[in-house]
Amino acid sequence: MSHKLTSDEFPVLIYPMLRVVNSASSTKDWTGVSVRPPSYEGTVVRAVNQLEETLSKQMKKLFEVQLKRVQQYAVDVTLDPDTAHPNLILSDDGKQIKHGDVKKKPKDNPERFDTCPCVLAKQSFSSGRFYYEVQVKEKTDWDLGVARESINRKGKITESPQNGNWTIWLRNKNDYKSLAGPTVRLSLKSRPEKVGVFVDYEEGLVSFYDVDTAALIYSFTGCCFTQKLYPYFGPCVNDGGKNSAPLIISPVNHTE
Repeated sequence: MSHKLTSDEFPVLIYPMLRVVNSASSTKDWTGVSVRPPSYEGTVVRAVNQLEETLSKQMKKLFEVQLKRVQQYAVDVTLDPDTAHPNLILSDDGKQIKHGDVKKKPKDNPERFDTCPCVLAKQSFSSGRFYYEVQVKEKTDWDLGVARESINRKGKITESPQNGNWTIWLRNKNDYKSLAGPTVRLSLKSRPEKVGVFVDYEEGLVSFYDVDTAALIYSFTGCCFTQKLYPYFGPCVNDGGKNSAPLIISPVNHTE
């Protein structure tokens, strides 16, 4: 026959057990015993790395889609010799420009840059969207972007939106900046060999892309365009042959 314990009987049974536990605790030296919580550090690191890799791939796909979209607005651009600084050498087809050591004496005109070694394109745009690509491979210094029609072409030029330029540049092989007035240093993962320039006139947008990696380099946003815009090219000085490679206006290969 089963017997149910009454409340009066509980202390009788439990008290001896407590005495055993207390006795063991009093004789055991626990000072050298440590309890380590389970380590999740490796799991967390792997999870974070996997997340970063996934986000990186997604961002790359996003930039590829974005670049493909702006490449649809590719235009044929040629250099205007009437605007070129006297030290610049243009190819016969108007697609390449570099700095020469010998200063020529072309006919001066209001359109020609007389101090800054740069040149504009023949084509101008006062609405819509346009895109073009320029090879900058093997150059140590260059300037690229767009300029408004009334830009100052005589004397020293300080490139900035306030002065009618929306440009980025490279100096000393690795010093990339946006000439946003003040300048903004650009941290790029790789050196672009071909730069894409996209302009949305109505949206007030000028964006620069590393074509080979489909990465966005920099964007001017909220611009207010009221004049014609011309593609702007600055191959910079020859620097004793160190920067002798030309800027080359390249055909746009529409990626599928």
